[in-house]
Amino acid sequence: MSTPLLPSIRPRAWPRLAAVLLACASLAMPALATRIKEVAAVEGVRTNQLTGFGLVVGLDGTGDQTTQMPYTSQGLSNYLQQMGISLSAASASQLQLKNVAAVLVTAQLPAFARPGQAMDVNVSSLGNSKSLKGGMLISTALRGVDGEVYALAQGNLIVGGAGASAGGSKVQINHLSAGRIPGGGQVERAVPTPLLEGDTIALGLSASDFQTARRVAESINRRFGEGFARALDGRTVEVRAPVDPNARVNFIAEMEELPLENSIPSAKVVINARTGSIVLNQAVTLGPCAIAHGNLSITISSTPVVSQPNPLSQGQTVVAQKSNIQITQEPGILMQIPPSPQLADVVRALNVLGATPQDLLAILQAIKAAGALNAELEVI
Repeated sequence: MSTPLLPSIRPRAWPRLAAVLLACASLAMPALATRIKEVAAVEGVRTNQLTGFGLVVGLDGTGDQTTQMPYTSQGLSNYLQQMGISLSAASASQLQLKNVAAVLVTAQLPAFARPGQAMDVNVSSLGNSKSLKGGMLISTALRGVDGEVYALAQGNLIVGGAGASAGGSKVQINHLSAGRIPGGGQVERAVPTPLLEGDTIALGLSASDFQTARRVAESINRRFGEGFARALDGRTVEVRAPVDPNARVNFIAEMEELPLENSIPSAKVVINARTGSIVLNQAVTLGPCAIAHGNLSITISSTPVVSQPNPLSQGQTVVAQKSNIQITQEPGILMQIPPSPQLADVVRALNVLGATPQDLLAILQAIKAAGALNAELEVI
């Protein structure tokens, strides 16, 4: 009797064994390389912004106060006139419509959109409406920058919020003055694209970088042959493509899946001055420098003092304020920061300072001015 190569496994152990094998297989899979479609896009294939003025009806008394928002009553008067109902100017100005709100409707017209296709639209209150919850947008024309109508929007709003008020108290969750209508827009006119024009197409990089443009051109030439692609500048790569529409689509689909060699982006530090957020990419390095940073704090306290007059002096009781101002300056310790060739070393060196994010804003700018920070500072 031969000895089995594998020991017997109980049925209950199969799920655990399958999980272990799946984990080992995932560890053995190579990391996905960057593709051309992730760093570049075909020029001319883009969305278009549409906007329009509309009315939301069916609100539960949370609409605009028409006495303060005259365009709401004027818009409803124009809509009724299109329906064959004419109102005099005096009647239109006296409308009290608590269930109607004026809104702005925005949408993104997708590339290659054809008449009859549906798209999502966003609806935002234009006046002083308290809530758009439960309302319905009536037919609204969506126009492009050229003034032409490219889509129509209509439907019931989805508002991701709730609120209640009574006796001067108010409770609200999320935002009630904006909503969304999934599939509420219908394309009425197509926008022509230059995709099938000429014998070349242009790839626009998402970020201007000469190294990335060169790698994109090299990857295309390696697959389709020399001379198919050439980098025009740090953002544009020109590619020869078939003239036949079907062949061109197949060519672009295959080209976008081509892998790129890993390239290090340009070193950059992004600083948000409003929130104090700081983001560093992997290419940031730090040269040797010495930093001294002290904190200066000013405290102003005010104490009320009551001045009471003497009896029978015919004086008045006066309440005055006594202010106390204190200035405290902590000594700054001069610290030597060693050179940091990697991002982890940069983060470790900055953490040694023990500075707050707001202090790091000033420290990074000073290090950059001293020439020790090998990165570009961008303040947003």
